[in-house]
Amino acid sequence: MVLSLQTAPAQTDLHCHMIPASYLEAVTAHGMEMDEGFPIPSWSVDAHLKFMDDAGIRTSVLTMPAPQPYFGDGEESARICRSFNEEAAALKALHPGRFLFCAALPLPDVDKAIEEAKYALEVLGADGIKLASNCYGQYLGDPELDPLMDYLNSRKAVIITHPHKPSAVNDKLIASVPLASYEYLAETTRAILNMVAHDVMVRYPDLKFVVPHCGSFLPNALPRFKGLLPVMTAQGYMRQVDVDANLSHVYFDLAGAATDEVIESLLTITEPSNILYGSDYPYVAAPALVGAKNSLESRLDAHGLNPEDVLSNNADHLFNTQ
Repeated sequence: MVLSLQTAPAQTDLHCHMIPASYLEAVTAHGMEMDEGFPIPSWSVDAHLKFMDDAGIRTSVLTMPAPQPYFGDGEESARICRSFNEEAAALKALHPGRFLFCAALPLPDVDKAIEEAKYALEVLGADGIKLASNCYGQYLGDPELDPLMDYLNSRKAVIITHPHKPSAVNDKLIASVPLASYEYLAETTRAILNMVAHDVMVRYPDLKFVVPHCGSFLPNALPRFKGLLPVMTAQGYMRQVDVDANLSHVYFDLAGAATDEVIESLLTITEPSNILYGSDYPYVAAPALVGAKNSLESRLDAHGLNPEDVLSNNADHLFNTQ
């Protein structure tokens, strides 16, 4: 039985995916269902709600999974994203308080992406935007995305980022070592560093970015980036940027392997107020996610983290739902 909003705990899942039949059919029609190196899982509203109830989650923030639905035709991509966003908006309306959604955009076409962002945020009532680490080589931070960032900044948008398949990979390698085990972490890291290098978060200060998977490789990469920056700027290869000022606009979800070591590493680059719970449903079996969430809740105090903040308060503040 589905919990009512009044009886459900005020916990929010910042990292989960909606996979409607319309999206899956479009991806399958182009033979792209294995493009990310692993199968797209089955999903249904009822199964998602059951997982939420079993895990004690009141609200899930839905996003489109990978791959990005662009197959060389911008109009087709726009139709797929529009259908996804309208279905997500309908689901949000049907189950008040249980679902929020971050809209999908038909990148790499920036003009169409701005058009869809306006429709999603101003008409459908989207709670934010989901952006892939890259769309066929168009990485977050690329100057060609500045017009989109300018519009999203005007809306004070929350942007949930997610890794996608890099534009160039070794097919033999990913056939034996899944992308999700290492390349997704590298993808997120390179995309966020590219945004920092282009001063995106400082130039668009009303944007808030959510980085997935416990910060990916950023706890290791950021000290190296900071160390290299003075040398590279002195030689004219990079612009001077304030790394910490950029990071102040970044939040991190705990989807993935949130071990004690990983949490401690993440805390070297961010504050407790910027850490959020994420499940990655339905890409991991629901019983395993419930167990992982219970384990996480029991360990947060040991890291100086308030479970209520990580599981609810920080998300409420991010989405201004307090």
